[in-house]
Amino acid sequence: MLARIEKTAEVLRQRFDNSTGMLERVTDELNTKLDGTGLRFADILDQASGAILADLGKAKRIVVDKENTTIVEGTGKSSDIQGRGKQIRRQIEETTSDYDREKLQERLAKLAGGVAVINVGAATETEMKEKKMRVEDALHATRAAVEEGIVPGGGTALIRAQAAVGVLSLVGDELTGAGIVARAIEAPLRQLAANAGREGALIVENVKTNKDGFGYNVATDTYEDLVASGVVDPTKVTRSALQNAASIAGLLLTTECLITEKPEKKEAPAGGHGHDHGMGDF
Repeated sequence: MLARIEKTAEVLRQRFDNSTGMLERVTDELNTKLDGTGLRFADILDQASGAILADLGKAKRIVVDKENTTIVEGTGKSSDIQGRGKQIRRQIEETTSDYDREKLQERLAKLAGGVAVINVGAATETEMKEKKMRVEDALHATRAAVEEGIVPGGGTALIRAQAAVGVLSLVGDELTGAGIVARAIEAPLRQLAANAGREGALIVENVKTNKDGFGYNVATDTYEDLVASGVVDPTKVTRSALQNAASIAGLLLTTECLITEKPEKKEAPAGGHGHDHGMGDF
């Protein structure tokens, strides 16, 4: 029994030492983040120890998950928020680290920006889920557009990118590969045209004769300025799709063997037997 107690005590002692070391590392990291503010983590803890309920802020709604904390409709003083914004702007100007500058800019954007609440309703649960998925897709597309901007949609941006492939000075296999890429990036527009019941090759050639954002609008079956019409794609989405496709294609080219499931052959249904309903020869 004594040996078991001593072993348990040793485990607890090790856990305490690990926790102490982790706390020291966290404290050092927080102090590094606070450099330039005139504050230390220990000072903040001392200030927090004497806090009362009246010192806390209020918000209509707070959502916390393992990665983010979202505060909706906070009731903080606008003067304090503006003051904190000015302080972050000064830190952005003074910092020499690109990483810190990016994080400070994100913090400033979240501090100065607002939070929108979108209520999705429908007559049935199935319809509501479908609408909710559309709203989420639009939200993700908007975030991607904010990060890297937008390009003309409907596959037009990829058609315009063909020009960059054509000016490359390539020979041999590289030239063949460039031709494959130039042909492949026409596929989205060809498929959109096919879905609309139009000839893909004809649509592609007509789009090539135009310039900039002019392309084929499937919804209206017309050629127009897609950016002005609101038919756009986030640059990040288009770029990522092209890069991922190139990555997978490169992997397949260097793969000696691919394994897939053998499709099952469906047996043809048995044919009906003929029946003689006649009354014989007369």
